[in-house]
Amino acid sequence: MSERGGGLRGRLRRLAREAAKFGAVGGAGLLVNLGVFNLVRHATDLPVVRASVLATVVAIAFNYLGFRYFAYRDRDKSRRTRELSLFLLFSAAGLVIENGVLYAATYGFGWDTPLQSNVFKFLGIGIATLFRFWSYRTWVFRTLPAREAVQRAEAVLEQRRVREPAPDPVGRR
Repeated sequence: MSERGGGLRGRLRRLAREAAKFGAVGGAGLLVNLGVFNLVRHATDLPVVRASVLATVVAIAFNYLGFRYFAYRDRDKSRRTRELSLFLLFSAAGLVIENGVLYAATYGFGWDTPLQSNVFKFLGIGIATLFRFWSYRTWVFRTLPAREAVQRAEAVLEQRRVREPAPDPVGRR
């Protein structure tokens, strides 16, 4: 394996760091989602799944900001419209997964107590999170192509070379 972390161990370390950042944003988004869900559920007369959809939409907006400016801040930023469109598409699919679990529990099985609603909301979020992690890292917040990364690194090295004086070939000071 290489010393620079290019081997399997390095890839696993990078994936673990990415998963930790994704988890940090997702954990905060989970709190937003469940907080808004319970607030809407107890403060309004909205049916449980509608309250959940509203909470999920608020969490999606919160999570986009967290992913773009924290978890995936080093990723390609050149196509923001495409990124946001894909994020919303995959987030909508996650919304369907998440709230489909709650819908099935509530209307399919009649499990509608506050505890049961929170358990199935949490379960739906967990299943949807697996889908979101895969889709966001694969399609939305893509890594820079290798050629662009090399060109940017070369540009940085060239800037450093221009700033530093050339060494004296004879060794005089």
